[in-house]
Amino acid sequence: MKKSFLLLLALLVSTSSSLFAVGDDDDKKKREFLEQEGLVIIPEEDEKPKYTYKPLTLKVNDEGTQYVRFIVWHQQWLATNNLNVDDSKLQLTSSVRRSRFLAYAQLHPNVLILTHWGLNGLNPNNLSSLGSNSNAPQLFLHDAWTEFKISDGLYIGTGLHYWKGLTRLASQSTLNFMTLDQARPFAHWHSLGITDQFARHLGVYAKGAIGQFNYRIAFNNPGRSPLGAGVSFGDVSTDLVYDGVARSDSNGDPMGNMIVEGYFSYNFQDQESTKLPYWVGSYLGSKEIVNVGVGFFSHANGMYNTSTNEHESVFHIAADVFIDKPLGDQGSVTAYASLTSFNYGENYMSRWAGTGTHLFVHAGYYIKPARLMPYIAYQNGSYEALNDNLSAIDVGFNYYIMGHSAKISLEYHGVSNFAAEGGRDENDMPIGVGQIRAQAHIFF
Repeated sequence: MKKSFLLLLALLVSTSSSLFAVGDDDDKKKREFLEQEGLVIIPEEDEKPKYTYKPLTLKVNDEGTQYVRFIVWHQQWLATNNLNVDDSKLQLTSSVRRSRFLAYAQLHPNVLILTHWGLNGLNPNNLSSLGSNSNAPQLFLHDAWTEFKISDGLYIGTGLHYWKGLTRLASQSTLNFMTLDQARPFAHWHSLGITDQFARHLGVYAKGAIGQFNYRIAFNNPGRSPLGAGVSFGDVSTDLVYDGVARSDSNGDPMGNMIVEGYFSYNFQDQESTKLPYWVGSYLGSKEIVNVGVGFFSHANGMYNTSTNEHESVFHIAADVFIDKPLGDQGSVTAYASLTSFNYGENYMSRWAGTGTHLFVHAGYYIKPARLMPYIAYQNGSYEALNDNLSAIDVGFNYYIMGHSAKISLEYHGVSNFAAEGGRDENDMPIGVGQIRAQAHIFF
């Protein structure tokens, strides 16, 4: 079965590669292209026949400097129900975590256009009987931006974009997570569905690299239909709501219409690609990375106090470090840590994070001979609105069939003391989350 599956993958790759050639077949050039695109594929040297990968790229000129790049991926889940619920019977539920298509074109050295669309979270509860029910997940835009090169160290773009601030994981790629998925609660995607469209804002950004220094800064408009803008996720009452952009001041003037965010990092070893915003989760030993970063998120007048009828501002700041250390033929080690100070206003708790501090760490060890990566992730939120600290842990492993292009993941996911994740019991106490989930991930 395994051999047949791998042969099928090889057939798909060879067929697509003949249609979308990417120039020279030389392995070094293919590796350089993959690294430029922020993608990592580790050919398995002990496999016969050898399975390799060529990006799905349509050349527009003979030199290959003008091209259209395509990326297609699916992430299929099989997850248990919340095992922490008393007297619950074990249930397994299938879902489509992500089904995406991304295309971008470099048709001029100074011009890039990118479009990314797909759906998230298709499950039996929202499955559409005829594909047209209004409550079913829909294909929608995740990214749609245009970008212009001003100089070697400065690019400016505009549109619906993912050039986010605060932390590295805020702009994490979903193609090469080290863990099964972004750690939940989504403290790194703190604005998801609150001021943005699935972690993307409409706005203007500037980004670039100057030597080993990378930067990105964006000026965005917040969305006007917030999710979780209320105060029901905390234990302590507050008069603040995160919908300042939808409320005028006492003079009738609009407020809270600008978000400024940025992230600045320095690479002490190998340089990372800044062509696209998607930070790599693990390089699986193909690069040696020591990256230290700081970031911020500022939303002036984003909050509204229903008691004083006045606006208040949101400001978050964070620092993080990412390490990816090759260990030769044995594999590699990946580690990440961040510390974030969230400030929404006194006693406020949003859908994902609240006023206070948040600590996140994760680490994984890639065992190259076995093509396995066991890992652990932990987060702890000390928030004013919670009587006790929020904590979450993810423990699991990835099995790499063909690097990040084809892998299987299995993970235990647990959350303590957060009603937004597990709900509340009859005594109004938060119910913990305990869940086992598996993922089949393929992208080309």
